Amino acid sequence: WLADIRAFATQAMMQLIKDDLAALGVTMDSFFSEKSLYGNGKIEAAIESLRAKGLIYEGVLEPPKGKTPEDWEPRQQTLFKSTEHGDDVDRPVMKSDGSWTYFAPDIAYHYDKVTRGYDQLIDVFGADHGGYVKRMKAAVSALSDAQTGFDVKLTQLVKLYKDGAPFKMSKRAGTFVTLRDVIDQVGAEVARFVMLTRKNDAPLDFDFDKVLEQSRENPVFYVQYAHARVCSVLRRATAAGIAVDDATLLCADLSELEHPSELSVARKIAEWPRLVEVAAKGNEPHRVAFYLYELASDLHSLWNKGNEVEALRFLQEDNPAASQSKIALARAVAVVISAGLGILGVNPAEEMR
Repeated sequence: WLADIRAFATQAMMQLIKDDLAALGVTMDSFFSEKSLYGNGKIEAAIESLRAKGLIYEGVLEPPKGKTPEDWEPRQQTLFKSTEHGDDVDRPVMKSDGSWTYFAPDIAYHYDKVTRGYDQLIDVFGADHGGYVKRMKAAVSALSDAQTGFDVKLTQLVKLYKDGAPFKMSKRAGTFVTLRDVIDQVGAEVARFVMLTRKNDAPLDFDFDKVLEQSRENPVFYVQYAHARVCSVLRRATAAGIAVDDATLLCADLSELEHPSELSVARKIAEWPRLVEVAAKGNEPHRVAFYLYELASDLHSLWNKGNEVEALRFLQEDNPAASQSKIALARAVAVVISAGLGILGVNPAEEMR
């Protein structure tokens, strides 16, 4: 009966995970169970692949550096020559009692991907697994003859804040916040954007109050507000009888844009193609979030200057040509923000309430 309960519980928990990911807008093409590697020759095939390359041998490891643990004793093990692919020491794949180490199925998992022809692999590890990176990179390098790209992203924990204080969680006391709780409280798009405003290996303080407030301190609101402001200008221009469709704005005379604040926005827009390329090559989506915040900041600054200097206002009702030039700049900002938010899986807001 225990096997039946285990199977039922595993399936139920997996469904909860899938439902939570779907609520966050994350779609996984496939899920892989480590259990599926055992009893069917997959681990053996991966190790044999390394053995055929002369990278598996029987040997005894040196004692750990520093203080030697009391229970340590030299023993014969099956080892992988990971040092030949950049690791610090060779790693055991089979224990002296004939059972596999934790490393062996991990090798088999990546062997499966390599043999299926994938040329770029990305692993996501918790920060406490930093010591595992070198051996895994060595394994992928050895399995693929250094032909498969491999990147490991170390992730830090998210610290939740509520009412200005850290929210202390305890599984034993039953006080904890799940991903679904966060989504239900702030929404999937806010959760996605905020989590992507930090590099993966940097700690994230998630403040429930701040991510919902309407201020510059809330990057989600600040970027969305910039897009909504542009949409507002487009609606007002249309109501004033000024043509602001994309075809018309494409032909606008941009030489009208001379003020340093306008040129600053234009220069920031010009950074976008290169920024996307760098973010994609480095697997660093946080760069997109940072950039969108900076672009939104430049637009808001120009907008606020327009409140004081009439010539900087986007809508010049007595001068349609000037309006189209300035609105073309604003529309370009909206296009970039929309594209950037799309990369992050967030829908741009057309109005803020």
